[in-house]
Amino acid sequence: MKALRNFEALFIAIIGLACAANVVYENRAVESKAPAGYASAAQSTPAVPVVVVAAKRMSEAEKQASLAEERKAAQGSKI
Repeated sequence: MKALRNFEALFIAIIGLACAANVVYENRAVESKAPAGYASAAQSTPAVPVVVVAAKRMSEAEKQASLAEERKAAQGSKI
């Protein structure tokens, strides 16, 4: 019984050290600055990425055919 309590105390101590090391590491990472080359590359990218989809819409008949193909494929995979 004493051995289990010792392992529990050891586990809690290790978790505490890991949390403290994480806090120290993150504070140190924030303080360090990136080289000038990285800073200029980061500023040239737009703030919000834009996605452009160039495709025509499916007609109603094409939609129904596509749905029928999907249903057929789904039923074929079920055994």
